[in-house]
Amino acid sequence: MEPDPKNALFIFALQNAVKHNSLPKSGTVIGMVMGKYPGFRSRAQEIALLAKEVLAEVEQLSPDERRKKLVDLAPELIEEMNAPKIHTHELPNLERAENGVVMRFAPNPSGPLHLGHARAAVLNDAYVERYGGRYILRIEDTDPKRVDPDAYRMVQEDIGWMGLRITDIFYQSDRFDQYYKIGGDLIGLGGAYVCTCENEQFRVLKQAKTPCPCRGHTIEENLELWQKMLDGAFYEGEASLRVRTSLDHPDPAMRDFPAFRILNEPMHPRIEAHVYPLMNFTVAVDDHLMGVTHVIRGKDHIANTRRQKFIYEYFGWNEPVYRHYGRMGIEGVVLSTSQMREGIRSGMYSGWEDIRLGTLRALARRGIQHEAVRQVVLDIGIGETDISFSWDNLFAKNRDIIDPVADRFFFVPDPVPFAIAGATAREAHALLHPGDGKKGYRTLKFEEDVVLPGQEFQNDVKMIRLKDLFNVTVDWSSGSPLLTYAGEALSDARAQKAPIVQWLPAEGATRCTLHSPDGDIQGLCENTVRTMQDKVVQFERVGFVRIDSVTDEGIIAYFCHK
Repeated sequence: MEPDPKNALFIFALQNAVKHNSLPKSGTVIGMVMGKYPGFRSRAQEIALLAKEVLAEVEQLSPDERRKKLVDLAPELIEEMNAPKIHTHELPNLERAENGVVMRFAPNPSGPLHLGHARAAVLNDAYVERYGGRYILRIEDTDPKRVDPDAYRMVQEDIGWMGLRITDIFYQSDRFDQYYKIGGDLIGLGGAYVCTCENEQFRVLKQAKTPCPCRGHTIEENLELWQKMLDGAFYEGEASLRVRTSLDHPDPAMRDFPAFRILNEPMHPRIEAHVYPLMNFTVAVDDHLMGVTHVIRGKDHIANTRRQKFIYEYFGWNEPVYRHYGRMGIEGVVLSTSQMREGIRSGMYSGWEDIRLGTLRALARRGIQHEAVRQVVLDIGIGETDISFSWDNLFAKNRDIIDPVADRFFFVPDPVPFAIAGATAREAHALLHPGDGKKGYRTLKFEEDVVLPGQEFQNDVKMIRLKDLFNVTVDWSSGSPLLTYAGEALSDARAQKAPIVQWLPAEGATRCTLHSPDGDIQGLCENTVRTMQDKVVQFERVGFVRIDSVTDEGIIAYFCHK
């Protein structure tokens, strides 16, 4: 049964007006109604006349009134509009993945994870989700110079925040005995030798494609020297184990690259050692022993892939499938762990969660949801083309997630107190969420004095509308603005093109410090915000914020985005 055409036109006009925050055109509304109810097409002339009448009614309503009416008449349309827009990006298929995959995410514990780490972590996770299998977290901590003991905890906290499907956890610092054994095995295959040349001497010979004197050692001699290395007979810089490759290789970096070195300091926080395996050796060994089937990493690892293939070839191991994605430039934040650490030490940054940084914990502190990070990464994909990370895309995806659920509140930055002449005490009732009437209203009591944002007042402002309350005229004749009650009619405010201003009672509001990447903003917010700790809310006309802490002294909030 078809509805009353005027009611149908009214509902669709409200929906379109609310969705786009503007008055729709007659043709748009008519098209929406006839698409939903084809029987109206035979009444086109009548529908056109009714549409003109309906649009005139909608035009007289304020944006808040339109939304409230739509909530009353068709709440399901509000839910449909506010449903998170999940854009699934289809990643390309992986070859040799039909029987499942074993992927790995292998961060170095030099600090917490950042946006750059998130790309590899999420891409691997998405393929485990698609094909099934295992997802290994491998903490690559074989360089004591790059280990921050606190990072062991922070990395796992960040992984928990991302919701990765980790099935196995390994620490390379627990595996040194295996590395030592396989290093000896490589020597036995003729694939490695102990070099006691000075680094500069070896570099000169390598550039000249000339073997160093150590390259001619027999396997027995190399095994004896290797044992001496393990026994502590050499000091830092006096010996290393090198993988034997071709001295004629066109890339000098491929020629007899190191697999183990000696370090006497700093001490490793988890183990006692002085012979340390290097990354290309441990990665090749662990990928094989852990059964890794597919490796997804950046183009900056292409040279490492080539080095690791030498080790695979010596042992006759099957190589994983490698995919190398393009570089991702991220502007506007610091991602270098060493720079971040130095900034923290100097007092430039408050810590790893400082919202000017690109760490995942800094994003979380602002109110960025891990689902938004995941969606952005999947949209970027694993293409080989270099790209620039878009903050706007991240904010848009985060907005889709938080906008339907974030309650609305007033925040008055740099508050200035005003008395409003002629106004009587009353209450303002504002929706907690304009798209979800079931959440109810919040109540603000007006008695006599209010606080308003000082920046709203300029000499040409003659009237303002206190949101959800009433109109106020502004008299500048004395040099300072004098405010007088001017009725409740919203049409009067529209006629004067009066700005709509958030406000708070002069007594009873809560102090709030809003931290943003551009600086701190001091202000006042509604008392109810004190119940919203750890939640993301929207400060009307300011943006989405995350309520970080609530104390007797006030509230600390962090700006997320508009």
